[in-house]
Amino acid sequence: MTAKTNAAIWFSSDGYDPGAKGINGRRVAGESFLRGFFAHAGVDEFVSIAHFPSDEAAFRKFAADCGVTQPLRGVRLDSPDGLAPTKVLYYAAPNFAAECWRRAPHGAAAWAISGITHTTASKAVMQGLFDLRAAPQMPWDAIICTSRAVQASLRASMELAESHLAIRFAGAVLPARPLLPVIPLGIHCDDFAPDLAAGQGLRTRLGIAPGDIAVACIARLTPQEKFDPLPLFIAMQAASAEIAAQSGNRLHFLLCGQFREDVWRAVFTEGAATLMPSVGFHLLDGGDAGERKATLSGAQMFVFPIDNVQETFGLAPIEAMAAGLPVIVSDWDGMKDTVTPDVGIRIPTEMPEAGLTTYLGLRHFGGTDSYQQYVGQLSALTRIDVPALTTALVTLGTNADLRARMGAAGQVRARSLYDWRVVIPQMQTLWAEQAAMLAHARRNPALRRALAPIDAARLPVAPAPHLFFAAYPTPRPSEPRRYRAVPLGPRPDLAATLALRNYAATRRQFEDPARIAVVLAALTATGPAGTTAADLATLAGLPTRLVSRVLVWLLKYHFAEDIP
Repeated sequence: MTAKTNAAIWFSSDGYDPGAKGINGRRVAGESFLRGFFAHAGVDEFVSIAHFPSDEAAFRKFAADCGVTQPLRGVRLDSPDGLAPTKVLYYAAPNFAAECWRRAPHGAAAWAISGITHTTASKAVMQGLFDLRAAPQMPWDAIICTSRAVQASLRASMELAESHLAIRFAGAVLPARPLLPVIPLGIHCDDFAPDLAAGQGLRTRLGIAPGDIAVACIARLTPQEKFDPLPLFIAMQAASAEIAAQSGNRLHFLLCGQFREDVWRAVFTEGAATLMPSVGFHLLDGGDAGERKATLSGAQMFVFPIDNVQETFGLAPIEAMAAGLPVIVSDWDGMKDTVTPDVGIRIPTEMPEAGLTTYLGLRHFGGTDSYQQYVGQLSALTRIDVPALTTALVTLGTNADLRARMGAAGQVRARSLYDWRVVIPQMQTLWAEQAAMLAHARRNPALRRALAPIDAARLPVAPAPHLFFAAYPTPRPSEPRRYRAVPLGPRPDLAATLALRNYAATRRQFEDPARIAVVLAALTATGPAGTTAADLATLAGLPTRLVSRVLVWLLKYHFAEDIP
C-alpha cells in the first residue's frame, strides 16, 4: 500500500505497554492496536515518532516481537518534517492541540493528525478539546470516536467551545472542526477462543458443580472508575433465588481483575458477602493472562454493569463475545453500539436530570475534586435498573439454548465487526481521506496564506525565550562583537568545570561537551586579537547558531571575554 494509507505512530511506552506501565483500558487498547496494525496494515514501512531513542528502541522491539519484516523508520519529535512521505500522524488521544502547534512551523498542510478517544472525562481532555479549537487544527485532522455516544459528547464539547469563541471574538470565522468518524476499537478474536480444559479446570478448582451457572466479569476493580458492584450484587442475590427455584442450580460470580488501590478490596469482598450470601463469589487475578482465559472459558455468561463516565467503549464485552459468551451490559456509551439483542441484553441506565450535576463539573475543573472523586460522584448518581438486571440474569441463567444462540451470534459479530483484521482497514481508509484532503488543500491558491508555516519563534503557546524574556537582561550593544579566550591560570579547565557543574544529572546538557571544547580551542587559537562569532564558526567547522550559544556559556564561566 502507498504512504497515503499509512500513519506514523506517535510512540511512548506509556500508551502501549500495560505490562510495564500498569493494566488499564487505554494501554491494553494501545498494545492491541499496535499488534493489529503490524499484522493487518500491509504497508511498505512502519514509522514511529518519539521523544527519545529509548522509545524508538521500544517500538522496534515491539515490532520484532510481532514478527514484522517491513522496514522500520524512526523520526524525532523535534524534527517532525522527517515524517514524509507519510502523510498522517497517529496520536493515541483526542486532545492533540500540542501536535497542531508542533506542526505549525512546517505549515498546516505538512501532515494530518489522527487522534482517538479513550477516556474523555478527565479535566485534561476537556481542556484539550477546547484548546484544539483554538489551536491551528485543520479540517483534515481527525479524532476517531470509538462509539456514537462519545462522538456526540465531542460534538457537544466543540459546540460549547465554538459558541464561546464566537462571542469572545465577534465576527471571527472559526475554522472547520476535525473529522469525527466512528470507528470501533478492535481485538484479536483468536486470542479469546475458549479453552474448555482451562475453563473446566477453573470450575473444578473453585468447586463449581457441572449444573451450576457461572457469571464472569473482567474489569479493573475500582468502584470509582469502572463500576459500583453493590447494585450488581443485589441483583445477583435476587437472581440466585429464582434460578435455584427453577433449576436447583447455584449461581456463581467469577470476578477477575486487579485492585489499583487496596482500599476497594473490602467494597467488593465484604459487599459480596453481605449482599449476595447465596452466590458463590470467586475473586481471580486479572493480571494473570491464564486466569483471564480460564474465566471466560469456564463461565456461561458475562456481565459488565458499567455506570461510569470514565468508560467510552468497553472492550471487555467484545472479548467475552469472541469467547462465545452471551453478555449482559449496561445500556451505556459504546455498548449501545456493540451489544445487539441477538448477542446479549442491555440494562437501562439513568443519570440525574439537567442541572443537578453542574456543581460536580465545576468542582472538578476548579481542582476541589480529583478525577476519581469526580467520576465516582457521577457514578453514585447513575442508576442501573436492578430489577431489569435481575431479570436478565434469570433469563440467561435458566435458558441454556438462549445462551448458546447468543454466544454463537456474539462470536460472529465480534469477528465480523471488531477484529483488528476489519478495523485497521477502516482506519487506513480514514488516513487516505485525510491525505487526499491535504493534497487538495495544497493545490488551492486561496489557502496559501492559511497553510503558510508559522515562525517557530512566534508560536503563541511557546514563544521563543528571546522574545518572551526580552525585558529581563541588560540591553546589548548593537555593534558587532569580538571575543577572545581568557587565560585560566590555576583555575579548573573546561572538562573539570563541566564535571563540577554536572549538567548530566538532569539529563539535559545545553551542548555536547566535545563541541564546547572545539569552540574553546578554536577561540584560544585566535590569540589576543580574538574573532567574531561568524568567523569562529568557520574556524570550528560548526554552525554559527551553535557557536553563538556556546560563546554565551564561555562568557558566563569567564572562559571567554568581550574585546573592548
